[in-house]
Amino acid sequence: MGTMVDAVKTVAVYSLGGTIAMTTDPATGGVVPALSAFDLLAAIPGLRDHGIDLHVHDFRRLPGASLTFDDLTDLGAAIDKTLSGGDVDGIVITQGTDTIEESAFFLDIHHGHEQPVIVTGAMRNPIMAGPDGPANLYAAVLAAADPQLRGAGVLVVLNDEIHTAHHVRKSHTTSPAAFTSPGAGPVGRVAENRVRLAATLPRRSDPLALPNHDARVGLYTVSLGDDGTLLNAWDGRCDGLVVAAFGVGHVPQRLVESLERLAARIPVVLASRIGNGPVLTGTYGFPGSEKDLINRGLIPADHLGPYQARLLLQALLAQDADRETITKKFTVFER
Repeated sequence: MGTMVDAVKTVAVYSLGGTIAMTTDPATGGVVPALSAFDLLAAIPGLRDHGIDLHVHDFRRLPGASLTFDDLTDLGAAIDKTLSGGDVDGIVITQGTDTIEESAFFLDIHHGHEQPVIVTGAMRNPIMAGPDGPANLYAAVLAAADPQLRGAGVLVVLNDEIHTAHHVRKSHTTSPAAFTSPGAGPVGRVAENRVRLAATLPRRSDPLALPNHDARVGLYTVSLGDDGTLLNAWDGRCDGLVVAAFGVGHVPQRLVESLERLAARIPVVLASRIGNGPVLTGTYGFPGSEKDLINRGLIPADHLGPYQARLLLQALLAQDADRETITKKFTVFER
C-alpha cells in the first residue's frame, strides 16, 4: 500500500501464507495459499483511516505446517534488519495457524528490539462465510502500532485477543476462538480501535542470537503402556531430546534406565505433555518420578510446554551451549 501523507506510525507486514491467504485452487477444488499481503490488506475496510503507513513484504506463500527453521531464521533476520533502521514502529506477521504458537515462540526468544512483533492468521479462509482474517489483521496492525506494547516482544493477536508468545496455545481445531493462554489468559484486547491491556506485560529474557548451524532436537511423548522401544530409537539420532512426560514430570519405570543413558550423552529436557503448569522438581520420589529423573541428569522445563522447550533447546544447541548453560536457561527463563 502507498505511503500516506499524514502517517504517524509505520508498520511492516510480512506475509507467510496460511489460511488467511488461501483461495480456491480451480484444479483441485481445495484451498491453497495464493493471496499476497497486498490482497490481504486491501480487504480490510477502514485501516487507512488510522494514519498507519504499511510497508508490505510477501515473504513466503506456504501452509503453516510447511514452515521450516530456515524460513523462520530468514524471517528473523529480515525483521532485525527492518527494525534496526529505527523508522518502523512495529511488525505484523500473517501465517497459518497450525504453527503460530511455535513460530511466535521461536521469533520471541531471538527478538531483541523494543518494537513489538504481532503474529496473526485466520481460522476461516476467505471463501468461507464470515472469514476472520480481515478482522485479525486489522487488530494486529493496530496492536503493532500501539506504544503500549513496546518492549513486549512477540505477541499473538486473533479474535481481538492479545496473547504472549510463551503462553499462547492453539486449543481447538476449527473455532475462531481457538487461541488461548492456559493458566494466564490474554494480556489484553483490541476494542474500539485501540489496545486495552488487562495484565502487566511479562518481563523478558535476554535474546538469543539466530542459529548459526543446525541442531536436531527430538520430541518424545510418553504414553500409557510405553515399553521404551521408540525412545531407544532416538539414541544417536539427535543432539538433544525433550520428553513430554505424564503430569508433573513422570514416566513409566521401564523408561528410566534408557533416559539416564541418553541424558549422559545429550541434553534431555523433562517437560509435561499437559502443556499447562510446571514440571515439579522435588515432590515425588518413586522410580520414574520428576525427582528421580532430575537426579539421573534430566533438565526440568519448568513452565515451558514440550513444543516451546524443544525450540529453546534447539536454539541453545545451535549456539553450542553446554549443559550448564542449558540448565540455567531453563531455570531462569522468564514467562
